[in-house]
Amino acid sequence: MDLTEINKQLSGKSPEEIVSWALSFAKKPIITTNFRPFEAAILHLVSKKKNDINVVWCDTGYNTPQTYKHAEEIISRLQLNIDLYVPKQTVAHRNSVLGLPDVNDSKHEIFTEQVKLEPFTRAMNFHEPDVWFTNLRKGQTAFRDSIDVVSQDAKGVVKVSPFYHYTDEALEAYLEEHNLPNEFKYFDPTKVLGHRECGLHSK
Repeated sequence: MDLTEINKQLSGKSPEEIVSWALSFAKKPIITTNFRPFEAAILHLVSKKKNDINVVWCDTGYNTPQTYKHAEEIISRLQLNIDLYVPKQTVAHRNSVLGLPDVNDSKHEIFTEQVKLEPFTRAMNFHEPDVWFTNLRKGQTAFRDSIDVVSQDAKGVVKVSPFYHYTDEALEAYLEEHNLPNEFKYFDPTKVLGHRECGLHSK
């Protein structure tokens, strides 16, 4: 797949056109979500084109009450086909033996593997997608600045980020246009700081 040529061809296309392009050849597409701010946009955009698409939610178990309520509202409103993946240990178990390590603590790598990377790997191994829709955007992290609307992971899965060039303001306008909720009280224990990568997308 010539990513440079594909991204050139998709330059200037709308998010709707980008999704239609990806679905035209996808055999086993998925969306991944963590219900962070603005996630309702990608979930709405893709599910209105393919309402039975598998939506993989890897729940670390450390989400805020507001995020869980927000997730339930979006799932119900969009009638999402959710496939939930959680860590093999409960939060209570992990807190007693590992705690919630600071990002500079050597144990943070183990923590990230347990609560995010292992459940995500399990999900990807089960679904074996050929197309993976994400809400990655330019300007979020240095790594995300290095990719484009279409990229590929190490296994060759085609990653499609229809809102890659959207600002927060543009996404807010999309949510308002479609009367979709948003929620900013969100916490990712594997990142803590917004500019950090947890390793899920950079592999």
